[in-house]
Amino acid sequence: MVHGTQAGSVPEQSKRSEDSSSGAAQVRKHFVLDTNVLLHNPQSLFKFEEHEVVIPLAVLEELDTFKKNNDEKGRNARQVIRSLDRLRGMGHLFDGVVWNDQGGSVKVVRLKPAESFDLDLAIADNRIIAVAHALNAAGLRTIFVSKDINARVKCDAIGVTAEDFEADRVDADWLDTGFVVSRVPRDLIDDLYSERQLPISRLEAVPMAIPVVEGEPQGILPNHFVSLIDEGDPSHTGLARRLGDTGHLIPVTGPRKPIYGVIARNVQQTMALDLLLDDDVKLVTLIGPAGTGKTLMAIAAGMHKVFKEERFDKLLVARPIMPLGRDIGYLPGDKDEKLSMWMQPIFDNISYLLSTRGGHTSSEPDSKSTEQRIDQLVASRKLVLEPITYIRGRSIPHQFIIVDEAQNLSPHEVKTIVSRVGDGTKIVLCGDIRQIDNPYLDASSNGLSHLIERMKGHRIAGHVTLSKTERSELASIAAEML
Repeated sequence: MVHGTQAGSVPEQSKRSEDSSSGAAQVRKHFVLDTNVLLHNPQSLFKFEEHEVVIPLAVLEELDTFKKNNDEKGRNARQVIRSLDRLRGMGHLFDGVVWNDQGGSVKVVRLKPAESFDLDLAIADNRIIAVAHALNAAGLRTIFVSKDINARVKCDAIGVTAEDFEADRVDADWLDTGFVVSRVPRDLIDDLYSERQLPISRLEAVPMAIPVVEGEPQGILPNHFVSLIDEGDPSHTGLARRLGDTGHLIPVTGPRKPIYGVIARNVQQTMALDLLLDDDVKLVTLIGPAGTGKTLMAIAAGMHKVFKEERFDKLLVARPIMPLGRDIGYLPGDKDEKLSMWMQPIFDNISYLLSTRGGHTSSEPDSKSTEQRIDQLVASRKLVLEPITYIRGRSIPHQFIIVDEAQNLSPHEVKTIVSRVGDGTKIVLCGDIRQIDNPYLDASSNGLSHLIERMKGHRIAGHVTLSKTERSELASIAAEML
């Protein structure tokens, strides 16, 4: 079953086990996987350690229909089929093939439904559920795993335990923000700016300066920001960032001049620009609601680094082809003409940055129009706009890469994209995890949230969560009220 999906909130499903009443023996579970789980994560076959993964024969039939697709679901279907073929070489799938030392196994099953099964077997979805129902009726500890909400409801109605696939989920409510706020004595703020650095040990020595979550103090991670507030005078503040994995904080003041007309309007934008303009930070993630400036700042920083400083050879901007609402169908023209419709938000931002309204001025007496400048940059290949599809399989060195709307990517897609980064390349991923158009993802299971959680604490990665809308007064009110 591959339609209508959403997700729950319990992480690390692959590590679950159930102790007996003595607390010693573990109960072997039988996880029946729905088609949409395999299409979402082809490695889900191997995420259940000491338990048995059951693949209904109807799931193989559905995978067969997807394997010809030239998209992510097609690639995942082919990977699952290849994995099953390798297991087939190790034993008989209908008997179950053990693949690890803990006794984890994969088994293909075709069972006749129990007499008490009431769903219509003419529907493929129900034939898959019937396998879980038959195993459960046989007295086995059975759990049906699906990303289809309605399928899980059906299972609950017929007495079968059902869960979402949770191995690659993060807790979106506790996602790293990239900064902390600390109330400190005045001398710490003064020393930060006078000495241009501050040992983290001095901050840790101040009671309650380091935030505490669930009773545990949270350390200042590499490239995390600290907003320092004078405990005696709240108007006296400072902003610092831990420099990589060193033991020091450095002051953050933001760029002295506007970057293509862009200047930080709040402290979070100051943090974002600091990471975007630091060549030592190779991976930057920015999340926040619409209008917080994520894409505009990323493009402005990329243009500055490529066109002004010439630190990178190209500016590559990519975004997933994911329509909002009903798709308009096929578009006429060649690849570039089709792509221009999807890339219009990027063109809007670049046009703003190149216009006099965006702060760009030209010393040339016969200055070209904004559209002509964009066409010239595209023609010279200094500016490259591409859909995510064309990044797969490439190695991309010495480029400034921006991936917009990254919340619509799966963890596997994000891994594929970031692993394309070559030597001397910087990559920025922007998105709003509360605005997801991909029906298979939510705030906890999308690739952007996954990347933020997995990469926090690495010396070459940085993240900022923006919250204040700066697009316009109306946009700010709409983001808050609607």
